[in-house]
Amino acid sequence: MGGNLSNMENNHRSSKSSNHILTFHSTAKWKAHFDASKETNKLMVIDFTATWCGPCKYMDPVIQEFAAQYTNVEFIKIDVDELMGVAQEFQVQAMPTFILMKKGKVVDKVVGAKKEELKKLLEKHLN
Repeated sequence: MGGNLSNMENNHRSSKSSNHILTFHSTAKWKAHFDASKETNKLMVIDFTATWCGPCKYMDPVIQEFAAQYTNVEFIKIDVDELMGVAQEFQVQAMPTFILMKKGKVVDKVVGAKKEELKKLLEKHLN
């Protein structure tokens, strides 16, 4: 059932985005994934971002680095202009906003390009 992705998938790298990060372009697909995630105890980090946002671009390589480092955490990228309804649901008011969730519940939140704060919260919620 919900096992780990094989390491073979990690060999196919794309310069645009990392295999460790899921990106959603449809609210329906996001909702289905979100509902399924409520059944697991896996930490989920949602990166609310926008293509025009400078601090978001700064955090891109950071998120890719974290996704490669914390393979037991699910990293998700949501463009606020693309999925406005999802951003509103999570009351996102500034970018980037990182929402940390477990079992469908928000456990923490980082607003802004704060690498160290995000890393600290990742470590906290993994234990």
